[in-house]
Amino acid sequence: MSDGSASRASIYEKMLLRNNKGKEASLVGKVVSFNYFESVYSPEVTANLIFLDASGSIKADKAQDIQERLGTIKSSLPIVGEEDLEVLIRSKSGILNFTKKPLRVNTAPTGSSDANRQSVFLSLVSKPAIDNEEINNPTITYKGRISDTVKKILRELDITNADIDPTRNSYSFISRSRGGLDLITDLCRKSIPVNGDPGYFFYETQDGFNFKSIDNLISESPVETYTYTGALLSNQDNDENDFKIVRPPKVIKDQNVKERKKWISSRNIFFNPYNLKTEEIFYALKGAENADQSGQPVKKTLGRRAVEYVIPAFKYTTSNAHVLDIGSLDYRELTPNNDPREWQAKSPMRYNLLHSQMMEIQVPCNLRLRAGNVIKVEIERQGDDKELGGLDEHTSGKYLILHLCHHFDTERSFTSMTLARDTYGLHVKDEGNSNEQQKSNDQLKKESGLIFY
Repeated sequence: MSDGSASRASIYEKMLLRNNKGKEASLVGKVVSFNYFESVYSPEVTANLIFLDASGSIKADKAQDIQERLGTIKSSLPIVGEEDLEVLIRSKSGILNFTKKPLRVNTAPTGSSDANRQSVFLSLVSKPAIDNEEINNPTITYKGRISDTVKKILRELDITNADIDPTRNSYSFISRSRGGLDLITDLCRKSIPVNGDPGYFFYETQDGFNFKSIDNLISESPVETYTYTGALLSNQDNDENDFKIVRPPKVIKDQNVKERKKWISSRNIFFNPYNLKTEEIFYALKGAENADQSGQPVKKTLGRRAVEYVIPAFKYTTSNAHVLDIGSLDYRELTPNNDPREWQAKSPMRYNLLHSQMMEIQVPCNLRLRAGNVIKVEIERQGDDKELGGLDEHTSGKYLILHLCHHFDTERSFTSMTLARDTYGLHVKDEGNSNEQQKSNDQLKKESGLIFY
């Protein structure tokens, strides 16, 4: 039996504000809007809310001072920053639960007021983000595999709920007056997975912390499929709209040719500060259409085929100079599996390839989604092409969720996402394709230098 559309207003089961003295105030029934954010680029979840605060919200007796007798939450609690907010919001798609690990007020409240009440705006952040600014030991030496270092830093921050992809390379360094979350963020570009190319994300979701390689993230199966047909069903509360894109998708990046070419191949000059020598290494991207048949590893992308790095002959599109980043390692400890030249040259290429195509969409609230998930987007042909039927091959396909926002107000609940992928368009091989059409597709792949699926 249907319980209505996922875009209906969600239920605030708990919205409890508590100061460091244990004084509490419930915001249930007072919240005008609540926005919750996750991003693969952020080691902290954030949120903000607006609530209506009126006199009498907090009971006070005559023995209390005039500020407390006003009975507003803002003045009587009072709200000054670092208060805990326990959140439990329930929607058709699941729950948003920060009761065991409350969010924390990050800034003093702002807002506007009239004669009887005021609207109060609160900025919120996860507690580890605030703890991260408290540096107890300014100098710590870290050695060994990067993934082991990440585990150690998280233990020091008393963080146990983390999903960590193992790395095959090591990096030794001395931390100097920096928070643990910042250190891990810096290690992302230095990290190489056991199988795959350099490049990690460190981020927090409702479930906890994640230290995940790009290649492993995009190899996951889609958790949901969303469609866009140009219009929702006439009744917006119809639950058949739950997996429809509610607004026209907004393409915010689509194969910037100049930028793409910049990262297709690179000339890298490395200066070794230990032996004062320089060396030159070339890297390039190429389609690995036959990699699985030739015995070479097929590296994961959001497309049908992967890319591999090869050394071209005296041809490059960008030139980079690097100081060889050995960390605190002795140069003699370097091995083919632990060579900083690999991540220094390849990480920028991998991150930039991931952002080849980007899109913003809005869907009915889905609290099962997380930043770092892969979803499938099916966009029907629009305009004059709609008569042809089928999907828009240019924009449809699999995408990684870079940024996510769950929005709740008094009438509706929505989830907004920024999506990205490292491929160009959706190529579905059709047995009915003519040889001429297949030749055209192959030529397009060759000219673009990108991967289709």
